[in-house]
Amino acid sequence: MTAAPARPDAARLDAVGMVRTARERVVARVREAEVVAAALSAGRNVVLEGPPGTGKTTLLRALADGTGVPLVLVEGNAELTPTRLVGHHDASRVLTEDYRPENFVPGPLTRAMTEGALLYVEEFNRVPEETMNVLLGVLSEREMHVPRYGRVPARPTFRLVAAMNPFDAVGTARISPALYDRSCRVAMGYQEEDAERAVVTTATGGPADLVAHAVRAVRITRDHAELRIGSSVRGAIDTVLIAGELAVVRGRDGVDDEVGEDAALAALTGKVTLADGVTRPVEHVVVDIWRRAGGELGKA
Repeated sequence: MTAAPARPDAARLDAVGMVRTARERVVARVREAEVVAAALSAGRNVVLEGPPGTGKTTLLRALADGTGVPLVLVEGNAELTPTRLVGHHDASRVLTEDYRPENFVPGPLTRAMTEGALLYVEEFNRVPEETMNVLLGVLSEREMHVPRYGRVPARPTFRLVAAMNPFDAVGTARISPALYDRSCRVAMGYQEEDAERAVVTTATGGPADLVAHAVRAVRITRDHAELRIGSSVRGAIDTVLIAGELAVVRGRDGVDDEVGEDAALAALTGKVTLADGVTRPVEHVVVDIWRRAGGELGKA
């Protein structure tokens, strides 16, 4: 076995602590937790790639808590300009004081660099190209120059973690090879059915048969011929939670077929997208999926 190379202690993050915390908080993501923790500890930046609802944010929160470094979250979208990312001078103070370091309002990138934090950018492939170029410069040089403010060096523990959904092409753009070259990519797909049941049970405390029905239904949505985009595990969580409350509202002893179906309609119809050319309402598709899921479990 080859010994691990020595690295400067100043940049090192506690990979063991990160994984320990992730094991306590994240269901069935040990392998991904270990790889991401190792990459961050090695001083690398990370791209988490996978569909929504696969636990990317939950995993990163646990890793950050496990290593004791701050976590700065940024929502990636078309409005994330370089100024919003880096920061700006307070216009009202500039009028009376001129441009001074004291009236600079740091943005999330500046805060993360100066605090040695993990900068977590969600929906990374929705970020404008000019903003990505700012990040590329920081990843290359580990510092940036802000006009009228000065040089901002990154502390040794600063890392970028970018999350992106490769399946939804609407409003997204391809990540440049230069950014990929300065990062390590970790794929996070949907979990196995047993793991998703455990996630839903933990989140809802719902009865096993209802949890199994809801999980099977959302898994069917992901490969259904009439759907372009299926539901994440959040659809199952919402179905179970709504069904439990709806049964109480209707004075039922438990979740019967009508209650479960109505809960699924509320939870899933907004989380799936019909495929091109499908003409029947999404409600009809979801009802068919819910009934099919129940039939499959009844035969098991």
